[in-house]
Amino acid sequence: MPFPNSSDLSPPSFLLGSIPGLEAAHAWMAILLCSVYLLAVTGNCAVLFIVKTEPSLHTPMYFFLCMLAAIDLALSTSTVPRVLSFYWFDTREISFAACLVQMFFIHTLSAIESTVLLAMAVDRYVAICHPLRHAAVLTGATTAKMGVAAVARGVLFFLPLPLLLLPLPFCRSRVLSHSFCLHQDVMNLACANTTPSVVYGLTAILLVMGLDAVLICLSYILIIKAVLRLASWKERLKALGTCVAHICVVLAFYVPLIGLSVVHRFGKDLAPSVHIVMGNVYILVPAVAHPIIYGVRTKVIQRRILNLIHIHNDRAAR
Repeated sequence: MPFPNSSDLSPPSFLLGSIPGLEAAHAWMAILLCSVYLLAVTGNCAVLFIVKTEPSLHTPMYFFLCMLAAIDLALSTSTVPRVLSFYWFDTREISFAACLVQMFFIHTLSAIESTVLLAMAVDRYVAICHPLRHAAVLTGATTAKMGVAAVARGVLFFLPLPLLLLPLPFCRSRVLSHSFCLHQDVMNLACANTTPSVVYGLTAILLVMGLDAVLICLSYILIIKAVLRLASWKERLKALGTCVAHICVVLAFYVPLIGLSVVHRFGKDLAPSVHIVMGNVYILVPAVAHPIIYGVRTKVIQRRILNLIHIHNDRAAR
């Protein structure tokens, strides 16, 4: 639909990004996206169910894993169904208010996830460097407080992002680069001074994701120093083995995040397909990877998943 070239008094709407020339393949793209989304939902729901019903997993690390699963479910559900609606029903237009709400959830949930990953790094640090104090330091109450602090931190830092965009006029192209709303993507479409949004957005990312990444690296430097002081290689490998799943989860979150940031800042001349793919990778890869990583690395989760599959097969055979 055409948009006016002058600023509207009423809030504008936006068009979700799509890959030019592949309009006929939207149904197949939706099937692929829906399959990945269902895999993410199934995997994270399985993690929540298994940790809830398995007393041996009622430890801080797996409580944090449940927080990650809940965040991934919320993040993927706040974006993927709207994209599927676009692909299946050609509802490409998204209202300004809905776009700002979706933007808030995407950035806030990402910040909460980053904080939870930092909390998991702290858990690994205490467990390896101060094992005798682990149970006393990371109690159930402390774990819950860390979860509440992660939510409060995410809301506090990223609620201003949509509020800063609220008064801006939009009089240029309103076609988004992604199939969902991100702050920098929407901000670039404004026809007014966006310096406050640019400065605040960069500051928020550095103070949340950037600081978390530095602290996670610092925790692993301290962990490696502690591990190297162990007597035998067997003990060292066993200690590091407890960190492998967390390291993989951190990489599954930060690598797509960094990739998307690089595309935004330096990839303005890239094909639209790169922006679309990187956006979907950022939303879905962590949500799919996290339950798989911990499913592979945790024997109790493996056993419970196999038991669930076995029970399902027995019922289907009757």
